[in-house]
Amino acid sequence: MSDSDGPIGPSAALRAAAAHTFARLEPGHGQPLQRHLALLAEAEPGATPLIWTDTRAMVLTAMLVARARHDALGDGIELVSRYFDSGRLTRPAALSGPARSALYAGVAEYCAAVGWPQIGGHYAAEALLFAETPAQRYRALSVQALSLGLNAEYPGAARTVREARRLFADQGWAISDVSHCLLLGDGLLTVTNADMDHMREIADELETAQPDDPYWAFSVGMIRVTIMLIERNLTAGLAASRQLLLGSGRARSFRIVRDLLLGLHADMLAAQGEFDEALNTLSTAVTHSGHAVCFPMQRAGIMLHVGRERDVIDSTNACVALLDEHCLRTLTPLLTRRAVAFLRLGSEKRAVQSMESVVRLIERTGGSVTPFLMIPFADTERLLDLVIEHNPDLVPTVTLMRELLPAIAARSKGSGAFAALTTTERELAYLLTSSLGIPDIARARNVSVNTVKSQVRSIYGKLGVSSREDAVALLQRPDE
Repeated sequence: MSDSDGPIGPSAALRAAAAHTFARLEPGHGQPLQRHLALLAEAEPGATPLIWTDTRAMVLTAMLVARARHDALGDGIELVSRYFDSGRLTRPAALSGPARSALYAGVAEYCAAVGWPQIGGHYAAEALLFAETPAQRYRALSVQALSLGLNAEYPGAARTVREARRLFADQGWAISDVSHCLLLGDGLLTVTNADMDHMREIADELETAQPDDPYWAFSVGMIRVTIMLIERNLTAGLAASRQLLLGSGRARSFRIVRDLLLGLHADMLAAQGEFDEALNTLSTAVTHSGHAVCFPMQRAGIMLHVGRERDVIDSTNACVALLDEHCLRTLTPLLTRRAVAFLRLGSEKRAVQSMESVVRLIERTGGSVTPFLMIPFADTERLLDLVIEHNPDLVPTVTLMRELLPAIAARSKGSGAFAALTTTERELAYLLTSSLGIPDIARARNVSVNTVKSQVRSIYGKLGVSSREDAVALLQRPDE
């Protein structure tokens, strides 16, 4: 992007597409056209200009948004670093407030798309600072809601969503002008308290706003699959997620939404006892910098179900080492899985330390219990008991969390029956309720078939049954 050639070179078509797209980023003018976004997503933004003007900022804004919305994210966060240093432009700028607000909002949307909501939240706050009109403010609030929701900063996200929705209603904008970023951020917030009625409303809003946009349609599908998982409608959820992930529409979806859906699909497979398939589903999944979607965390949850506790620890050490570079929304479930693994491995002190970090993060970020999604209820209960035993000040937080746990944690099966079993036997008993055969269970647990058979006989004796069928019936019996 030389000073003489301009940010888009000689192409009048590209300049016109940027101007048209820029005008439609705020409500009141309709959504950007797909053909303009496709053109802009392929364009090279170029080098930093000698001086930033409103026109140059407009073009870069449109290009960043186009890349975010057309999954053209190959340059990652380095594209932002080309023009900004610690949130500030690296060259002098003669920008109006509206142009600066729009540019920062575009950067925030791009950062969220590449999986860096921590950085995106900073730019969204700057966009809000320079917004001068209701439309500019709504745009800034929308990208802020997505960034905060992705990073598990739920109290801030809730305030932002409320203000944006109130502003939208007060201005009387058409439903077609609603922001995809806002609705996705609202969805991330809503799932934290398992409010499935509102999740359905969000899916309906997305569907109504842009019924013919394949990118929006994919997001609708992901939200509906989330509802199916939490409501344990697994057969329908797997069918819907397969259709989305394997269908031709996959090529026209937002990367962050597609990655979220892949994790949901693996969770549902694990919930049905298809552990090998769940791990295979995630075997080639790429975790991008920022870890807004963290596939090591996803794999760790499945490994817990097959007794691979040591692998859980080893495979997540690198994530823990990232410290504040790791997204908070995925860090808390990752630490939860490590806590369960430590507890099963007999390292109670490390289990308590890890779980205490989880509870304090949840306390700080707004009370979400999504870190316990698909974690066996009995493990979660035991860890919470240990945490408050060592940290009485956390009793109020833990009490609130326990109220929501039954709706989101993996359901315990016959916890009264499980109580008589050792930790190893409980894990094996869980596998007995799956579709895995004895040889498959032996491979999953890295032990011999004879060892599994011996442990199964011990389980039968403690449960007072003589067959797998009777054991499964007892273990799956709801507690009275």
